[in-house]
Amino acid sequence: MNVNDVIYSLRNASCICLDVDSTVCTDEGIDVLAEAAGCGQAVMDWTARAMGGKVTFEESFAARLDIIKPTRTLIDGIVAKGPNLTHGVKDFVRQLHEHGKDVYLVSGGIRDLVVPVADELSIPRSNVFANVLFFDESGNYIAFDNTQPTSHTGGKPQVVAHLKKQHNYSSVILIGDGVTDMEAKPPADVFIGFGGNVEREAVVQGSDIFVKSFQELSQLLD
Repeated sequence: MNVNDVIYSLRNASCICLDVDSTVCTDEGIDVLAEAAGCGQAVMDWTARAMGGKVTFEESFAARLDIIKPTRTLIDGIVAKGPNLTHGVKDFVRQLHEHGKDVYLVSGGIRDLVVPVADELSIPRSNVFANVLFFDESGNYIAFDNTQPTSHTGGKPQVVAHLKKQHNYSSVILIGDGVTDMEAKPPADVFIGFGGNVEREAVVQGSDIFVKSFQELSQLLD
């Protein structure tokens, strides 16, 4: 697929799926959570392994949560600070909406941290696919919902396939920075690699087109 094909697809696709961590946001939400819990480096090491495709996502996600042992209070404190949006993403999403496209956030992150991002970008909460955590009555982490497609390797392709079937989208584009995003094509029709916050060689090589800013995407859309 050449650049002109990608431009045509971006302009004509009815559905755009965006990864969140290190794409829509400058950081990895679970790493921010780990820093607040005082175990940042140990969790960042697991995140790097997961995003590089060196371990299964579910193995990494479970390990990181077991290290952090998040609480509702900890998550609420992070949410109160607001999301760290990547420069240009708000304008890009607004542009997508003006073109009549449906925009989804498809994230291997924690839903409680992703929903505020959706709110900031005027994306309906029903268009958020992310992982749900369970807490006890005291607000301590118990487990994550492993029935959510985004909780395991191959979850993002499953979400895209679900969207295409449910809404009869003829073309779906996924934009993201990680190997788990790249694996969503197929069933995604186009995968745009994003390197504005972190650049992964596998994604550079495996994407239909690789961009380093949302301004580039906005220019392609016009």
